[in-house]
Amino acid sequence: MAAKTVDEKKLRYMEFLHRETGDRHHTNLEDMRQFELLRAGDPEAPEEASRIFSSDLPGHVSDDPVRNCKYLFVAAITMACRTAMAAGMEAERAYNSSDLYILRMDQLSSVEEVRALHREMFEFYLKEVQAQAKKQPYPRPVVQCMDYIYEHLHERITVADLAEHTGLSESYLSVLFKRETGDAISEYIMGKRIEAAENMLKFSDYSCADIGATLAFSSQSHFIRAFKAHTGLTPKDYRNKFFQTH
Repeated sequence: MAAKTVDEKKLRYMEFLHRETGDRHHTNLEDMRQFELLRAGDPEAPEEASRIFSSDLPGHVSDDPVRNCKYLFVAAITMACRTAMAAGMEAERAYNSSDLYILRMDQLSSVEEVRALHREMFEFYLKEVQAQAKKQPYPRPVVQCMDYIYEHLHERITVADLAEHTGLSESYLSVLFKRETGDAISEYIMGKRIEAAENMLKFSDYSCADIGATLAFSSQSHFIRAFKAHTGLTPKDYRNKFFQTH
């Protein structure tokens, strides 16, 4: 039977080594302060996070310095992502951002580069948290609609679907949503589809036809017309102008 990765003997030996060398991890209070600042939208959060990340105490998880730094980066972004979501950031946006940062991290080859990306990552999540704090809070049924729409952009969404989801009548929900957001439900859904299409055109290799189909447009011509009405450009022209390789 294979030896356990963690057992009492190994743990005691690690404790002995740390006592002998004077090494220690950050205390929980020290480690969590950066995330408390992030959740509060405090501008000091990136500075505190960088101080913790660049110190000699975060942890030793690999003998290779770059790999060690990368492992610690993944641990840090996992906590930052969850903290930002707890502060109101959309879950899918938070997770997708985390994936992009980890993919970028995987390409780096020095500790300095990983630390710089860590700082950038914390600044990004801080801006997201601060933006959420500035948003006007909406009644629960409107938030439920927004979340449902965000999660079902790849499907046909009707007012009846949203009414069933919120437990309200279609007429009341339509009036409430328009009053609170300034947009009719159909306008809001289309705006979110176009926003998603813009991001896919900028950052993915999916074809324009695939993007239109993925976002539940009834046809390619419908996608082109709607996209141009919102942005002034066809999907193809938008990609040619804004596509980013990283």
